[in-house]
Amino acid sequence: MSRRYRSRSRARSTLKRCAAIFVQWTVDVGFSSYTALIRSQALQRFVDWCSDVGVVTPSALSAKLIEDYQEHLGRYRTAKGNLLMPTTQATRINPVKAFCKWLARQRIVESDPAANLILPRLPRRLPSYVPSEGEVQHVLTLPDVTTTAGLRDRAILEVLYSSAIRRLELMALKIADLRFDRHVIWIRYGKGGNERIVPVGDRACVWVQRYLEKSRTLLAGPDSGETLFLTDQGQPFMKNRLGDMVKRYLLRAGVQARGSCHLFRHACPTHMLENGADIRFIQELLGHSDLSTTQIYTRVSIAKLQEVHSRCHPVGGLHPGRE
Repeated sequence: MSRRYRSRSRARSTLKRCAAIFVQWTVDVGFSSYTALIRSQALQRFVDWCSDVGVVTPSALSAKLIEDYQEHLGRYRTAKGNLLMPTTQATRINPVKAFCKWLARQRIVESDPAANLILPRLPRRLPSYVPSEGEVQHVLTLPDVTTTAGLRDRAILEVLYSSAIRRLELMALKIADLRFDRHVIWIRYGKGGNERIVPVGDRACVWVQRYLEKSRTLLAGPDSGETLFLTDQGQPFMKNRLGDMVKRYLLRAGVQARGSCHLFRHACPTHMLENGADIRFIQELLGHSDLSTTQIYTRVSIAKLQEVHSRCHPVGGLHPGRE
């Protein structure tokens, strides 16, 4: 990589300092601030653990040390006495692996100590619950669109369901990212720093236009910038605040399932598949690099399969208790 990073890293040859430079590099090369935050938190834990075992410089890292840390994560228990979930372990070890690779590329260490680290394959779990089309439509009607906040909330819910974008992607949207003339949204800061363009429906566009005309001008303040969706204080949403807002409408609709914004991300592709969409289109919509990640929705979308089974199976239409 650049000589600037290499010289700074060598001049500050402690793990803590190198980790800080790596996190800054993460931002400088275009990864999202959220990715940088996750890496910062994970590396802080790793550096503290290394310090406890007497390792404070990059040159002291070894394959055995990284494996020991991975085993430590597998044995670690929270304050409540619970083991870390496999996804949490991955969130903590993946930044370490990326950091070690960066150290080697910067020639701060001779070789990547995590190059041969085997990461466990995480199970692709089915969503525990996917709202029906009727449930989603009910949720969409709940905001009071005669109010400034209610009109904004309706626009947010419509965009989430129409485009299946992630919560962080919605939070990062700028006004210019929604192209009304083409009915598309430009996702500039997707997962992994990837860009993509996704379609958005007519109805969602209409609600966003109403929000821009009647609500955003009233919400906007000195900290608003060009961010599309603003809080009541005229600031960009933080992830918890946005999730809490969406969750309130789900609860009002009687949807008790875990999650908030991501329920819409599950609902959109599931409903589209049930209505005949091609799986590869769904892959593009969701921004999945691997089709196998998208195929989980083919297992969620069983309504059509049940319909065909009931119609075509010799006893498919029979139910317990019926002759």
